[in-house]
Amino acid sequence: MAERLIGVDVGGTKTAVALLDGTAMGEPVTQPTDTTSAETLIAQLVAAVGAAGEAAAVGIAVPSVVDWKTGRIRSSVNIPLQDVPLRDVLRERLGVPVYIDNDATCAALAEAHDEDGRVVARNLVMFTVGTGVGGGVVIGGRVMRGATGAAAELGHTIVGADLRRAPFAHAGDYPQPGSLESLASGSALNELTGAHGIAPGHAIDLARDGHEAARASIELLGRRLGIGIANAINTFDPELVVIGGGVSAAGEMLLGPAREEAFRYVLTGVGTHTEIRRARYGPQAGVRGAALLAGHELEADRLEHAREAAAT
Repeated sequence: MAERLIGVDVGGTKTAVALLDGTAMGEPVTQPTDTTSAETLIAQLVAAVGAAGEAAAVGIAVPSVVDWKTGRIRSSVNIPLQDVPLRDVLRERLGVPVYIDNDATCAALAEAHDEDGRVVARNLVMFTVGTGVGGGVVIGGRVMRGATGAAAELGHTIVGADLRRAPFAHAGDYPQPGSLESLASGSALNELTGAHGIAPGHAIDLARDGHEAARASIELLGRRLGIGIANAINTFDPELVVIGGGVSAAGEMLLGPAREEAFRYVLTGVGTHTEIRRARYGPQAGVRGAALLAGHELEADRLEHAREAAAT
């Protein structure tokens, strides 16, 4: 019998919880995220998971850099979990296996699978273009986390640095000038359109209505994003590059220029089987990916325990 898994997607403004029962994903239940303190947020997560019912394991997607080995939050954006050993705390309070990972990584895992949980892309790169730019990479059907679990911060790859004189310029904070996040995020779009008197958050709707400056700004953002995509294709040669996040709602106004620019900069012979498209699951990608994360890692832990038992 297929196991019941719970996925949780923690955002700076709202938190979504959903039950994955076999291959059937329940409708996510959302509520405003309590960012008062780490303790109040943890209490909220415990209550939300409890309300979702019994499950074999729980996956949590967070907008944070996670130490995968320990489940401790190394740095966190918009939620008060800095340096919190979140995995151990939640395991103790919930009494079931809990797995913690970055939200963009979880979204990438979701996009690599279809609605029935089957792998549709063994090698996939995801860019989440919202206020910032996040990223996730799936290699061989498994999440790529790097040495500490911090991969893949694709938004902080440098795509426009001035390297004519050394030592090279370096800002004191992030995102660095010339990084993908500084040039191709929703915040960057607001800067571009603000110069034309367009209020934040209105560019995509105006562009759909034919507003010339809004369309030009989205095209420029897409071309900037395309440089980051080219770097990812040259590095990973994936089957799929998927674009999610709020700015992806611009659709082909963003993706068309991104594709054109990406394939201009991809090395000849690389990326010949790569498709660049909009993410399939939209705002549900994080919670779906968190549930898949729980299932994958629970199975991996069981196999590891079985190997250890056989060796003794």
